[in-house]
Amino acid sequence: MFRHFISLQRKSFFRSSSFGKSLAIKILMGFFALYMLASFLGLGVALYFILEKQFPGSDPLLILSEYLVYWVLAELFMRYMLQKLPYMDVKPLLIQPISKSRIIHFLLGKTAFSFYNFMSLVFFVPFAVVLVNKDYPAIQVAGFVMAMVFIAQAINYTNFLVNKNEKVLIGLAVLLALFSGLEYFDIWSVTAYSGQVFYSFYSYPVAFLLPLLLVVVLYTINYRQLKQLLFLDVAVKKKTQAVSGSDLGWTRRLGNVSPFVRLDLRLIWRNKRTKTQVFISLAMVLYGLIFYTMDDFGSTSAMLVFVGIFITGIFMVNFGQFIPAWDSEYYGMMMAQNIPLRLYLESKSVLISVSIIVMFLLSIPYLYFGWEALAINTACALYNLGINIPVVLYFGSFNKKRIDLTKSPVGNMQGTSATQFLIILPLMVLPILLYLGIKFLFSFELALLILSLLGVGGFGARNYLMEFITSAYRKRKYAMVAGFGERNS
Repeated sequence: MFRHFISLQRKSFFRSSSFGKSLAIKILMGFFALYMLASFLGLGVALYFILEKQFPGSDPLLILSEYLVYWVLAELFMRYMLQKLPYMDVKPLLIQPISKSRIIHFLLGKTAFSFYNFMSLVFFVPFAVVLVNKDYPAIQVAGFVMAMVFIAQAINYTNFLVNKNEKVLIGLAVLLALFSGLEYFDIWSVTAYSGQVFYSFYSYPVAFLLPLLLVVVLYTINYRQLKQLLFLDVAVKKKTQAVSGSDLGWTRRLGNVSPFVRLDLRLIWRNKRTKTQVFISLAMVLYGLIFYTMDDFGSTSAMLVFVGIFITGIFMVNFGQFIPAWDSEYYGMMMAQNIPLRLYLESKSVLISVSIIVMFLLSIPYLYFGWEALAINTACALYNLGINIPVVLYFGSFNKKRIDLTKSPVGNMQGTSATQFLIILPLMVLPILLYLGIKFLFSFELALLILSLLGVGGFGARNYLMEFITSAYRKRKYAMVAGFGERNS
């Protein structure tokens, strides 16, 4: 029976109407997966020698054990954000003489072979080989590796339980920040205590049975939960719930675009994928700390222009590049109504403009690193407002792949096409090249001035640009409606 389920999954994959369209993306993701596996393999081989060099006289395995608590939290966070839970259309199977237990065991067994589990495996196995070659007892090393493999599986099944709860994401982020803060300010050594726990799997090889028992418990809990839901009436019945929230009355001040802005704000807040994009965008305001605190970049480096474009325009990139696919569920209905297309696009422009202004205001504290940081972020915000918003909206006219907002929020390739890769060139690369050329030929100040003036010029030409973009949407209207109507896209 399991072989039959695998056959159904394979046929569903190759017969999908979007298979040919997104084949290039699947190949690209495959290369990325191979690159990640190779990187973890290399890290597993080299880590012993890195730790031995950085901590002379210490046991590299003990040092690794001390930081494994962060691995557990970070992997939970990463899986919550990126790992797609195993999916199988069970409705047709429920009317067949097929045991529900077999269906559930197949789904749970499928997730045990997740790519993320292999990432842990290709890291710990080479590390264990190095340990054995360094005269660590093979039995004890084997016990440690088996414990790590079972912990990875426990994380996998934990993610299966908590994936629907957005509070877990916030809780994991807070826990990571709390542990890091306690360690950084020498208030409490988290690594010292956690290190002893993980090192005990090496000291007492039989202790691997504890994480194995945890895997069994989590598997059983998942099995029971799924069995309660695996009924035809539950699978067919749509979940309904009362939605409480603000009436967003303040948006009426925006004039004719206010109904569309309200619709977008409600869509963003009521759907996991769009809400996650907002949280990611807000978190990315800290992205600049990576570059501003490094001595390798000067205060006028072109890399800081990339940071400025990225920070102030992160929501524009995350949300804007999928316009109008976010509305694919009812886009055909909207296009059949007497709704001015120009007004619809203007509302998207207003929403993105507000996000850029908010992100710019949040980036003002970077003034701490010098007036150049504030000047770069200001010029980049103006450039995003005047130039990049029309660019994003224009590229949106090429979107015709449906997005199902009920699916997993991140790591979900729905709606992705070559457009999402090509748009990086005008959004990011062009302003950086422009800045580099003017700065090299003239000065830093003139380069920022030109970027700012281009942004202001974009405002001046906004009416012409919006008419041009609206015309592009009209030309591709029926292709977009047809594309959004494909359920398997």
